[in-house]
Amino acid sequence: MSKPSLIETIENRTYDEIKVGDAVTLVRTLRPEDIQMFAIISGDMNPTHVDPEYARSSEFREVVAHGMWGGMLFSNVLGTQFPGPGTVYYDQSLRFERSVRVGDTLTVMVTCQRKFDHNHHIIFDCVGTNQDNIRVLFGTAEVIAPQEKIKRPKATMPEIRLSATKASRYEHLLEITQGLSPIKMGVIHPCDTESLKGALLARDRGLIEPTLVGPEDKIRALAEEMHLDLSGCKFLNVPHSHAAAESGVALAREGEVEALMKGSLHTDELISEVIDSATGLRTERRISHVFVMDVPTYPRPLLITDAAVNVAPDLVTKADIVQNAIDLALMLHIVEPKVAILAAVETVNPKMLATLDAAALCKMADRGQIKGGVLDGPLGFDNAISLVAARTKGIKSVVAGQADILLVPDIESGNMLAKQLEYLADALSAGIVLGARVPIVLTSRADSAQTRTASTAIAVVMAHARRGNVPNA
Repeated sequence: MSKPSLIETIENRTYDEIKVGDAVTLVRTLRPEDIQMFAIISGDMNPTHVDPEYARSSEFREVVAHGMWGGMLFSNVLGTQFPGPGTVYYDQSLRFERSVRVGDTLTVMVTCQRKFDHNHHIIFDCVGTNQDNIRVLFGTAEVIAPQEKIKRPKATMPEIRLSATKASRYEHLLEITQGLSPIKMGVIHPCDTESLKGALLARDRGLIEPTLVGPEDKIRALAEEMHLDLSGCKFLNVPHSHAAAESGVALAREGEVEALMKGSLHTDELISEVIDSATGLRTERRISHVFVMDVPTYPRPLLITDAAVNVAPDLVTKADIVQNAIDLALMLHIVEPKVAILAAVETVNPKMLATLDAAALCKMADRGQIKGGVLDGPLGFDNAISLVAARTKGIKSVVAGQADILLVPDIESGNMLAKQLEYLADALSAGIVLGARVPIVLTSRADSAQTRTASTAIAVVMAHARRGNVPNA
């Protein structure tokens, strides 16, 4: 006895196989993502279909499907089953009687009405009814039916996931500053387009009152060239980037600004001034960097540290890096943040320093040397962000699969991880330096103005948290 094939196939019915009166039905329930997908594919952004607020004021009182979503179901039947492969669409007429709402179940029936032997045309009746057996749409379709039998494996199509656009995720991130007044920010050497636009966009969004620190003539010339409005900006005119870093740090040290933003100068040039023991912005805590990332495929914000400042941190430095990240997470209203300490394996191996550090950090947290979060490690990246991967490997942990913070072993692994998420997973990224007297917006020189503004939103929250007036989430 032969076993049934597991391979899905698609098979037609030829002209000769179809008889007048034969019929095929297809049943589909309308989902919100069906409406969104149809709008994306067709370009039909009629607010009746895609804008719930507008739809509430329309005659339908709620979002409804595009009329041709139902018509598309007739095409499905004709192209895949009845007649199926080899069919050529010739004509279609439709009349729409009722709207289709999210949750409605549509049953479409295609019935052979008439055949024409001389040219192998077939006319089909097409009727669609909803779950209450009320007719929603009807019409006729005329096709040229196939004459040869066709049976093929069903094509495997790519999986399509709908996620919020980067623009909408950017707006969502900026919501963390709702109700907060602008802060004074020193923008260090904004002498390229994106760094200057980032500062001005943050100004326009009501986040900052910028002081532009750098060669004033060069900044004004750039603004004129790019048609950028410098209204509301103060200037601290200095000749070059090194002087800008020194002067900007001095502004923060003297309390003239509450935060700094890196412009078009090298990170080392700014950070060397920040960490200067005599004139810098050091505290008892080691300075570190955090990427705050909104990854479309992950259900919560993800903080990655340190991927920009500390090259090869030792255990004591890692403890400060973790505490900095926990403190930031708490400011962002992440309750009891979960910290996954990353390594290549999940077990402690004396030959792998990252695993030893992970075990020590967890014990330090147990003894109260690291506070405010829950630590676990060593954990592989997969186990840190995937419950399925953790369970498959038998890892029992409140952190595994639910991490809020990823502590990376070194700057190389962290930088690669953050850039991979940004460029391959369309993550929205914001970068901030912690552990100094003021928050420092630190992004890549390749980052956009929006990325810089998103980072500025985090600096605003931090500045207000230090004042003690951040509203509850």
